[in-house]
Amino acid sequence: MELSILKDIVIIFALATLVNFIFARMKAPTVIGYLLTGILAGPHLLSLVGSQHEIELMAEIGVILLLFTIGMEFSLKHLLKIRRIVFLGGLMQVSVTAGIFYLISSSFYGMTWQGSLFIGFLVALSSSALVLKILQERSEVTSNYGRTVLGILIFQDILLVPLLLFSDLLGSESVNLTKEVVTLLAKTLVIIAVVYAGNKWLLPFILHQIALVKNQELFIMSIFLICFSVTLLTSKLGMSLAFGAFLAGLMISESEYSHNAFGNLIPFKDIFTSFFFVSIGMLLDLQFIVDNYQLVILSVVLVIVLKTIISGGVGFVLGHTFRGTVLVGLALSQVGEFSFILAKIGLENTLLTNFYYQLFLAVAVITMALTPFFMSVSLPLANILLKLPLPKFWVNGLFPLKEMDVPDFRNHLVIIGKDNSALKLSSMAKYYNIPHISIVFDPLIAREKMNDGDNVVYGDAVNEPILLKAHVDKADIVVVSVGSIIPSMAIINKIRGMQKDAHIIVRAKYIRNVEQLYKAGADQVMPEKLEIAMDLFNRILAEKKYTNKEISQMMTHIRNIHLGEYTERDLINKPSIFDELPSVTISAIGIDDNSDAAGKSIGDLQIRSRTGVTVLAIKRGNEIIEHPVPATVLKSDDVVYVLGNPVQINVITELFAASE
Repeated sequence: MELSILKDIVIIFALATLVNFIFARMKAPTVIGYLLTGILAGPHLLSLVGSQHEIELMAEIGVILLLFTIGMEFSLKHLLKIRRIVFLGGLMQVSVTAGIFYLISSSFYGMTWQGSLFIGFLVALSSSALVLKILQERSEVTSNYGRTVLGILIFQDILLVPLLLFSDLLGSESVNLTKEVVTLLAKTLVIIAVVYAGNKWLLPFILHQIALVKNQELFIMSIFLICFSVTLLTSKLGMSLAFGAFLAGLMISESEYSHNAFGNLIPFKDIFTSFFFVSIGMLLDLQFIVDNYQLVILSVVLVIVLKTIISGGVGFVLGHTFRGTVLVGLALSQVGEFSFILAKIGLENTLLTNFYYQLFLAVAVITMALTPFFMSVSLPLANILLKLPLPKFWVNGLFPLKEMDVPDFRNHLVIIGKDNSALKLSSMAKYYNIPHISIVFDPLIAREKMNDGDNVVYGDAVNEPILLKAHVDKADIVVVSVGSIIPSMAIINKIRGMQKDAHIIVRAKYIRNVEQLYKAGADQVMPEKLEIAMDLFNRILAEKKYTNKEISQMMTHIRNIHLGEYTERDLINKPSIFDELPSVTISAIGIDDNSDAAGKSIGDLQIRSRTGVTVLAIKRGNEIIEHPVPATVLKSDDVVYVLGNPVQINVITELFAASE
């Protein structure tokens, strides 16, 4: 590496660290800090960086790693599920946006028809790198609106190759269109075959063989090899590097080793992605903006407003509610990074003059810089707009979920949330025939649960009508598992206004939220970070052969340290629903000859109330006693199959052990 490049990297890291330190204190998105770093260090302001081409190469690696991790998160099965969004939604968004901006460019900006059409397609593309990074940080890639945004972005990435061909067609009359189209179709078939074979057979086998060596360094190296090899292959076939990286991630997404690969790539992805946003900031010419500020502001407003309306409209046509329409529209309101590639080609082919090229760069960078703010305010903005007297079909969408007749339950369980904890809890309650109703704020999950015969209410539990539909006013237990502190407190407040006697159990992300949730009216708060750590420590103590009494004392002491005055309210001696979710197992426990349990019935021992486990079956010699009743007498050498968490298993094991 040349010394000048190293110096530029040091400058970028130092400036980015300073800028993002200030932005972090202001709670502003780090992406804006990177863009500002590029503006400051770029050739149009302080000119601190000389090796701009090398920085752009590192930026390309960042985009590759970002799209690779996105592909690993979003499996081929998920992609097939959203094929309607990809092709129908993507085609609608691109064609309508390109058509409207073609008319605007030719009518108001005085551009040629070739330049106007070219600008239309440039503006139609949105930023995969930026939007997917934000969705990934907010864990919303697989949310209802996130799936739509991702599907449209995938279509835009696929469209890059035809647009490259289209750019040459507009700039030259010597291109053989028939030959190019046939070649493109052949390349597409090859890519589909490679991705399917890699996902189904090749990569799972290769990763398994590498994992057997048990060498982490070799494993990481193989992951990088897969990523860059597939990216190189698709690049040679004329596809974009980013789309190739996405396909590479998609190919190993079904592998059992994808999560390990994802975790190892995160640090590399974050570092190199920062170079991408810095390189984008370097393109911005502040002097051009100062000289043409009115035109730049007008163009930025036009792009943001029209793209929001068009993209939101596509989301609405695809079935989103008004809230989802706003989220989709604002997420896709910017100009994308691949447009920079096309813009350079347009400049070389004289489709764009230098003036319009600089105007496009200014609009693109500014809209990208504003995107994190727009995405952060999109949900509050949608909630404010919903207070207006909007038509019902706007609010509910074109394809509202069917109204479900929820039974008039009393003293039932209500589960609020769409995360894994809430879904697992619902499955467990269903398995044991515990009357319950789920409130789910995701139409796809709600529809799946309805089709499975579950009692589901779709909607936001912050709204009282949704809670009333789930008969919260008659429930005896309500579980709130939405994660975010503000909605959780609002839901608790609404529940308390309806049912003062309900026992409210709340999942909290952080220990610092415990006090707020208790003050809001929760009866039991489970801080997930603490509970996960305690569950791990519990398993360690059990493996170290500590007695149940010693483990209980240690757990109580840890809770006292972290929860203080709220320890007693946390009902630490009772089995917790959330404790059972990640750790419940079926164990086989033998009854010793001299144990207190031998010769006594299940009912006499009060196994359920004393230990918390559920007796599933008893093996007596070659006989299997299924679903034993309380009157069933246990005998020496019986093997009892029980369902419970590690702590409960420890208690029942001691009960069945020989008396000293």
